[in-house]
Amino acid sequence: MYKKVILKLSGEALQDEHNHLILDGKKLNEIGLLVKRLVDNGVKVGIVTGAGNIFRGRIASDAGIKVEDGDYMGMTGTIINCKAISSVLDKLGVKNILFSALALEDVAIKYDKDLANSYIDKGYVCLFSGGIGKPGYTTDTTAATRAIEVSADAIFAGKNGTDGVYTSDPNKDKNAKFIKGMTYTDVINMNLKVMDLSAIKLLKNTNIVTRVFSMDDINNFIEVANGSDIGTIIKE
Repeated sequence: MYKKVILKLSGEALQDEHNHLILDGKKLNEIGLLVKRLVDNGVKVGIVTGAGNIFRGRIASDAGIKVEDGDYMGMTGTIINCKAISSVLDKLGVKNILFSALALEDVAIKYDKDLANSYIDKGYVCLFSGGIGKPGYTTDTTAATRAIEVSADAIFAGKNGTDGVYTSDPNKDKNAKFIKGMTYTDVINMNLKVMDLSAIKLLKNTNIVTRVFSMDDINNFIEVANGSDIGTIIKE
């Protein structure tokens, strides 16, 4: 159903919660196998990760670190996560290339839109790290920006602990109602924290679909790619 997608993965989806480590080998391998299945099915894939397993803004605040410096630390964390996924993909024989919006030539290629389009259209998995290279933006905005720049059909936003979008936080409000389908305008008007507002505003003027679903079962990514209507569908 979708020919080119951006996978938006949270940093927490990569961490080893039992041993308090930033990365879990089993989870990384599951993600690698998932990406391989998508590629084998003819889907062109881009990946954006968060860095919540490594660094959060609250840590910077509590430590007295400037907000801008904290943002750069978070962006650097996404490079670590994408490098880990890239390494797993290498072992699985999946062609991939790691881009960074921050200059880090010994680790990743400096992001270039035309180069990224060239590689993703050749079937390479493109990992987009380093945010957009500027402080003040979340990885949601990175995912939206890269999706627009490579003309993706959809963003797959896998979530931990929730199966889609609700009218309020279902973990705090027992009256929260599940929303099956909505527009980006609805998200803005209802002030829902699905994605960062700047990302929603970017996507509002496109034909890109955002699919929000639980990634507690990693196979949900395959189900959604094949047309399953699980989770919430957002499109304008």
